[in-house]
Amino acid sequence: MGESVEQPQWEGAVNARIVLGSIYRMGRREWLTGAGWQQAHADGVRTVIDLRNPDEVRRRPTDPQVDEAATAGITIVNAPTEEPGHPEFAQLAVPYMNHPRMYPRNIEFFPGRIAEVFHQIAAARGKVVLHCSAGRDRTGLIVSMLLKLVDRQDLLEAQYEASLRGINDWHRVSPVKHPHESYLEEPDLIGPLNERLEALGRFVDSLGVEAFLLEHGLSPAELDQIRKKMA
Repeated sequence: MGESVEQPQWEGAVNARIVLGSIYRMGRREWLTGAGWQQAHADGVRTVIDLRNPDEVRRRPTDPQVDEAATAGITIVNAPTEEPGHPEFAQLAVPYMNHPRMYPRNIEFFPGRIAEVFHQIAAARGKVVLHCSAGRDRTGLIVSMLLKLVDRQDLLEAQYEASLRGINDWHRVSPVKHPHESYLEEPDLIGPLNERLEALGRFVDSLGVEAFLLEHGLSPAELDQIRKKMA
């Protein structure tokens, strides 16, 4: 464990990582400064896909002030991975979808939502940033499926570990106390990390990603576009 995952240099970005090819991941986009948006654009980012529910999309008082000009040339798409208020999923995802053990139920309950994310990735201009709130689990669900799709399961553990450590480090310095999570010292982090990696492995092993996406409306041409973005 602990393999390095390259981080883009975008001012203000939290838990930002390069996944593979033209695909990036990060935490909520509101953490980016105006300069950070310009740096992302300079790196070729032209599409940001926000996996959060619409009611999560808002600026917090501690977020930087960013004017519309800073995001010029970058298309922001909202493509949630779940349906807010779904009663059965809400009983499972307590307090929210925050663990790889929940990934199988997420795609079971919301296959159309997951397929829509992949439609958007296929259609996206330029380099693509995927993000949710922490940049860990909703983003981790999609990233894990992408890596399996292109047979790069060798990157799965490093990607997930980096995302877990990245948001853990943020909890140590964040100006806003998280209502459900807090910073964990290394001895307390190892157990949850190993448990999460085991659950992630079971999820990835159980899912035929290409078959799932084709069954739920992706075309072979779209899958080819996604593979090109991951190359």
